[in-house]
Amino acid sequence: MSATFVSSQDSIPGTYWQWRQQQIYYVRAGKSHSDRPPLLLIHGFGASTDHWRKNIIGLSKDFEVWAIDLLGFGRSAKPNWDYSGDLWRDQLHDFITQVIEKPVVLAGNSLGGYASLCVAAQRPNTAKGVILLNSAGPFTEIEPQPEPDLIRKIWGELVLSILRQSWANFLLFQYIRQPWIIRKTLEKVYLDQSAVTDRLVEEIYRPSCDPGAPQVFASVFSTRQGEKVDVLLKELACPLLLIWGEADPWMNAKERGIKFRHYYPNLVEHFLKAGHCPHDEVPDRVNSIINQWVTNNC
Repeated sequence: MSATFVSSQDSIPGTYWQWRQQQIYYVRAGKSHSDRPPLLLIHGFGASTDHWRKNIIGLSKDFEVWAIDLLGFGRSAKPNWDYSGDLWRDQLHDFITQVIEKPVVLAGNSLGGYASLCVAAQRPNTAKGVILLNSAGPFTEIEPQPEPDLIRKIWGELVLSILRQSWANFLLFQYIRQPWIIRKTLEKVYLDQSAVTDRLVEEIYRPSCDPGAPQVFASVFSTRQGEKVDVLLKELACPLLLIWGEADPWMNAKERGIKFRHYYPNLVEHFLKAGHCPHDEVPDRVNSIINQWVTNNC
């Protein structure tokens, strides 16, 4: 397959792969190199391969670059299944072994970071390294958490019971997928407001209109959580790079970085002036870090 190079303003052409009778969308750019592994980029919740456009363009000059839409997101199918880290781990593992056909360096943002870690830790034959950008995923709570007061506890349980109802999930999804809500959310999690463009809003809004999108949303928040991050880190045997947007309002990057380092001391870590999606907000900086790290460590 020949590489296709396009400007960061153009759409990157992709194709489909059938997995478990479902259509999975992916993009490939750049050419294969005998001295460096391919890169596989995995988006976060609600995003898609489009969110990596700036990185695919920059990194494909020196690497064979792949990006994939996780089942339930982007242009991939959205069946009424139970969505979990285990499902996406298996999807990514099969994509690497069946389509790319060689071990890769996985790079994932947010939810995609957690899925990447699941693959690298639990399917080690497919991973040369893993790069986590503001990665999601729960740690085991070592210290007992303070018990909430009775009113907060009752209120919290009530909210959770309501959200488990399909009608409530549907209404919430219809609300948060509105373009103006998407824009306001992005403006909260991006440090550089100029990076929140009409195109970015549309790229997130468009897949939410697909049949099945509400069921995916409901499943992600109701399915059992996957393996804890600390357990996965104990199983990990390949190089690990952490890239943090330190202005992320959804997670304390410094605090979370300490937890990662506690369980995997040999990691490499960078903190950037960006929010939850540093790869899209400061792509040149992220591309440079990835290029240098992969070249020297993988």
